[in-house]
Amino acid sequence: MDDIRSSPDRELVDAVLANRPGAFERLIREYQGLCWHIIQRMARNPEDARELCQDTFLRVHQCLHQYRYESALKSWIGRVAYTIALRHLQHKRVPLVEHGDDGDALVENIGDGFDLEVACADEETAQQLHAAIESLPPLQRTLLTLYYLEETSIPEIARITGLASGTIKSHLFRSRLRLRGVLETRTGVAA
Repeated sequence: MDDIRSSPDRELVDAVLANRPGAFERLIREYQGLCWHIIQRMARNPEDARELCQDTFLRVHQCLHQYRYESALKSWIGRVAYTIALRHLQHKRVPLVEHGDDGDALVENIGDGFDLEVACADEETAQQLHAAIESLPPLQRTLLTLYYLEETSIPEIARITGLASGTIKSHLFRSRLRLRGVLETRTGVAA
């Protein structure tokens, strides 16, 4: 715990709580990409996403005194963003996962031989992959983004989303299978 308490997270939080000039702006710059990735993947509408990102940082500012250094600041802020996006989807009655995709099946090994980086090697395939990701349900888009774009670990994603690690792995596995199927259909080449 001492490493977290004496970390750059601690210094940044202390600076924001002390109202030091520029401290909160530094926190926003540091974590706006994370918030955008989480919220945009869930909400999709850019105007909603911008508003929800603002709501996230407003909530972070209001509640930062409650942060207890029990996890990385990234996880704590990610959790705030995820919760705000989740409430937005619930308010709009948007399903988080596809019907019948309840996440109960546990898949311990998310490695299935499908390499997203290789699949993105050419621009046309990258565009097709992007379209395929956009067709996924909000939760799966968000988990893929956290895992592959933000390079967030499974335990950290679990802290952000409140989902069990096995559920996260299951969603990642199924998302990758779906992306593989879409790419094979569109390109005619086995991925």
